[in-house]
Amino acid sequence: MLQRVDDFFAMLERVIISYSIILMTLILIGNVVSRSIFNESWTFTEETGEFFVVVITFIGISYAARKGRHLSMTAILELLSFRAKKNMMLVISFFTSLLLLYLAYLSARYMLTVENLQRVTPALRIPLYILIGVMPIGFLAGGIQYLRTFLRNVKRKGIHEGTEKVMEKEGETS
Repeated sequence: MLQRVDDFFAMLERVIISYSIILMTLILIGNVVSRSIFNESWTFTEETGEFFVVVITFIGISYAARKGRHLSMTAILELLSFRAKKNMMLVISFFTSLLLLYLAYLSARYMLTVENLQRVTPALRIPLYILIGVMPIGFLAGGIQYLRTFLRNVKRKGIHEGTEKVMEKEGETS
C-alpha cells in the first residue's frame, strides 16, 4: 500500500516537473517570437516563468532526494571506509531531513503571513500565497524523502544515497 502511494507521488513529481519545464519553455519562446515578429511582449510572461521556476525548484527537491541526484561531496566519501561512509550518510540524511522539515514549517508560516496580507501578483493578480505554497510542499516532500533515505540506511545493507539509489553494498568498492 505504501509503495503504491510512493509510486503515485514519484509519478506526480515527474509530471509536475516535466510539464512545468515544457510550459515555461513554450511561454518564454512564445514571448520572444511575439516580441520579435509583432513587436508586442506578453505581460504575464515574467510571472509565469517565475512561477514555473519555483515549482521546478521546490518539487525538484523531493525528486532529487528520491533519485539520489542531489549535490553531494562524493570526493570526501570516496576516501572513507564502508562503515564511515554508511555513518556519514546516516548523519547527512537525518540532519538534511530535519532541516527540510524545519524549512517546510517556516515557509508554511510565511505563506500564511502572505495570505493574511492579501498580496497578489502584479500582472495576473493571482494571490501570491499560491506561488509561495509550493515551497512548504517541496520542503516537506524533500524532508520525507531524506527521512526515508535515513531509514533505508538504518534497515538495509549498502549505502543509500536516495530512496531509489544505492551507492554500494558492504564488501564492494567504489
